Amino acid sequence: MKARLLEDGGEAASGEEDFFRSPAFLEAEGVTHSIEIDGDGRLRLPVIVRPIEGGERIDAISPYGYPGASGRPRTPLEPSEIDWSETGLVSVFVRGRIGEETPLTGGTVRNQVHIADGDAGIRKRLREQIRRNERRGFQTRAIPGPEAGDGARAAFERAYAETMSRTGAAQRYLYPSEYFERLLQSERSWLMVAAREGAGLAGAIAVASDGYLHYYLGGTTDEALGDSPMKNLFAAMIGLGTEIGLPVNLGGGLSPGDSLDSFKRGFATGEAPFRTHELICDPAAYEELAARAGAAPEGFFPAYR
Repeated sequence: MKARLLEDGGEAASGEEDFFRSPAFLEAEGVTHSIEIDGDGRLRLPVIVRPIEGGERIDAISPYGYPGASGRPRTPLEPSEIDWSETGLVSVFVRGRIGEETPLTGGTVRNQVHIADGDAGIRKRLREQIRRNERRGFQTRAIPGPEAGDGARAAFERAYAETMSRTGAAQRYLYPSEYFERLLQSERSWLMVAAREGAGLAGAIAVASDGYLHYYLGGTTDEALGDSPMKNLFAAMIGLGTEIGLPVNLGGGLSPGDSLDSFKRGFATGEAPFRTHELICDPAAYEELAARAGAAPEGFFPAYR
């Protein structure tokens, strides 16, 4: 089996039907290439190729979320049996889809995400809090992404920015307005808004991809934090999933069992694994770079970063 690196902005791996490989998402994420693997069927991975500091070597990483790959071999491919030499890559970090049998063997289960297939999993206490917020005047809307106007996007961006500030989020999660605007051009996206007296106080982006409606990004303004209207948004997202016939992937926590993980579990009817694949394409170069970089946190890939 031979892998090739196509400098095509992810076009070979893209399609309109699934958000995480749609042109809107790949462009927003800055995808630069597709990796094409010919084996027992053709597999195409959208990736961002990055220079490695201190030389001319390069590696690659999947865009954020759950992009996986387009195409599917009849049997999973063994990465060690793939000839990566034509790509020039040292390593590739692949983010898979949710819950399905992967097209590559091995990999790592990074998290168990919470799945809501209908509203039967919403705990009684959460239902009471949702109704209380409704009595206090909170209303939710699901706006198809391309129909989201400047006002709704600005309210979401404010809620998201204040949430990232409160949590001390890494630079990776601080997006410019153009990023959200590009995402919401996809026909497979929705902007969820929780408002009171006409003011948007919490928001979320929901996207349809690979058999799920996914909670992608969201946030709550500082002033509404005590009411936690994200509960109302999750319930509305589950309602949207039921309407369009998709279970909802609520994601997980930053670590298993943390407060975010527990909160999402309160809406769920089940779980599904999220896997990644850590592919070493040039073992000699990888070992050299890792030795030069020193010890990496356990589970971090690639170790030299």
